Amino acid sequence: MTTDDDARRWRVAVGVTLAAWLVRLLFAARLPLFPDETYYWEWSRRLAGGYFDHPPMIALLIRAGTSIASAFGGEPTPFAIRFFPVFAGAVAALAAAATARRIAGARAASFAALGFAVMPLAAAGLVLATPDAPLLCFEALAVYAVVRALQSAPRSTSSLGWWSAAGVCVGLAFGSKYTSILLPVSVVAAVLLRPSLRARLREPGPYVACALATIVFLPVLRWNAAHDWISFRFQLQHGLGRPKGSALLRELDLIGGQLGLVTPVLFALAATAVWRGLRRPRDDVHFALAVVATGSWVFFVYSAIHRRVEANWPAPSYVSGMALLASMLATSTSASLVRWWRGGLAFAALLVGVLYLHAAVPVLPLPARRDPLARAAGWDGLANSVTAMRQPIGTTAWVGAERYQDASELAYHLAGRPTVICVCLSGRHNQYELWPGFASRARVGDALVLALDERAGVHEDVARLAPHFARVSRAALAPLLRGSDTVSIRRMWVLEGYRGGWPARVAP
Repeated sequence: MTTDDDARRWRVAVGVTLAAWLVRLLFAARLPLFPDETYYWEWSRRLAGGYFDHPPMIALLIRAGTSIASAFGGEPTPFAIRFFPVFAGAVAALAAAATARRIAGARAASFAALGFAVMPLAAAGLVLATPDAPLLCFEALAVYAVVRALQSAPRSTSSLGWWSAAGVCVGLAFGSKYTSILLPVSVVAAVLLRPSLRARLREPGPYVACALATIVFLPVLRWNAAHDWISFRFQLQHGLGRPKGSALLRELDLIGGQLGLVTPVLFALAATAVWRGLRRPRDDVHFALAVVATGSWVFFVYSAIHRRVEANWPAPSYVSGMALLASMLATSTSASLVRWWRGGLAFAALLVGVLYLHAAVPVLPLPARRDPLARAAGWDGLANSVTAMRQPIGTTAWVGAERYQDASELAYHLAGRPTVICVCLSGRHNQYELWPGFASRARVGDALVLALDERAGVHEDVARLAPHFARVSRAALAPLLRGSDTVSIRRMWVLEGYRGGWPARVAP
């Protein structure tokens, strides 16, 4: 391939990535915020070195977007909240394409860019403001830096520079999501498993990388140390706690999730490329990439024995997996392989197109109560119902909900975006429990307007809160609607005349 051909194919890869980024930005601007996103937006209003569920990177990205919007007189719209997470997804795709280019040329880069453009995991998942966006961004950059380090002469200035870059990127990945620890562990495993790679342990680069990653991660470590390592303990329990239910069903659920997020054809092709990478006898870089992809998968297959694994958790494995698949396609002479690839791309693009269309105008025959996309709908209506309950009471009326999802959506949609209380008397622990609650904020005599799940009779949270208030009123039902379809229903409760105190939490 000539230099001109190489440059042209790289421009194609960059162009595909930029086009995909623009499409995702347009989609992100139109899609209402999901409960997890408003939860992370709440974090961004209270920046810290860490949070109960995750490190702070997603909060920093959201804060950057909303701060820029505010500087120009704008509101924290879905576009502002999602802008930098969507940008991080584009950087991840470009880094994966650059990795493919390093191992198999610019033709491979264009394959990788196309794969990331249409793979549902990226095309849909990287539209949202979640920790997966910065995680994939910094992991992809770290993988590229590791590849460059392994392609450099041992103990050279270039090698040290790329190992250092890898360390910084790994530290930033640590600051995005704790499962990023799988990347350096997998790189170490590759080095130990491959005799020709063990020489790298005799140069300073890997150790400098470890030191830099630790330094970058120090603010998160300090926050956890100050909070009794609560975030680490939650993640260990969340992923590796006592088994519940059938392990076989959880494994099947994990596999089904990958087939849905990657599509069956692209998943099979990527798995084939990873397998070939593990078996290549003289190619250290392909082997290292294959071990990185495999390491993530092995961990989550093991984790599924204990707890349910969300389909998006193994997402980082597809950074290396897509680079290896692109390399396999670029170096193969098999016409059938190319046909499978084209068919897989077409199916993935069709799937993403239907998903985007359904998000804008529901076209799939799914009841709103069972449609995952409907979870973003109806919160503005619930906020209006809460406002109607508060107005007769006045400024002494606080707003509360039983779950962090409801509390954060109400905080976002209520006029003025006030502090909303998560009563947190049962269920999963969350970040709201680390912030000042109602008992420390309210004054005697204040009121609390609650939006709770509809129950027959008195809601258990209301029954436990009643002794702490002078009057308790059961108010109207408030449906969450997507168009004319009901997604779910909340019951409004008004608790007036706060007397002080707060009931103890029920263990989840």
